[in-house]
Amino acid sequence: MAIEHDYFGLLESGPDGSIFWSETIELGDQAVSVDLTAPDEDDVAPAALDVAAAMITSLESVDRSARSAMLSELDDRTSEVIEYILQQQEELGDDLEDLLVDISGDTHVDIIRSLRLMSMTILADEHGGTDPFAVLEYALDPDATDDVLLVNLNTDGDVQSVTSAD
Repeated sequence: MAIEHDYFGLLESGPDGSIFWSETIELGDQAVSVDLTAPDEDDVAPAALDVAAAMITSLESVDRSARSAMLSELDDRTSEVIEYILQQQEELGDDLEDLLVDISGDTHVDIIRSLRLMSMTILADEHGGTDPFAVLEYALDPDATDDVLLVNLNTDGDVQSVTSAD
């Protein structure tokens, strides 16, 4: 079977009924891997694909919203954003400045500004549910794939949480 959509084209299901779509999207000077997945084609509503397409086409706005959510967590010393920043400072030491795109004097803000959006995964079967509908993966160093922050979005594009990949 398959699902046809204006943005995604023909989404054919695999032998197990799952669907998968992948594309690389340019965001400024970054290449962002975007994946849409669902374990069962029957669980994917047409509205879910419409929302997913809207998120992808407005990726710049989605990215801004995610970074704002990270910035809002800087006041909470126990947040995973702070833990991630402290971990990066400790691991990178003096090399940290080489990864920063802007040095304003506020290292925490500079790190969030310098994070690269590596990927966006859309869980199309979670449309309207309480689990994340989309997950954005950010890394300060694109080669350090274990040191990432994950921003979980609901179907409305609102940030549900920011977690580290630990």
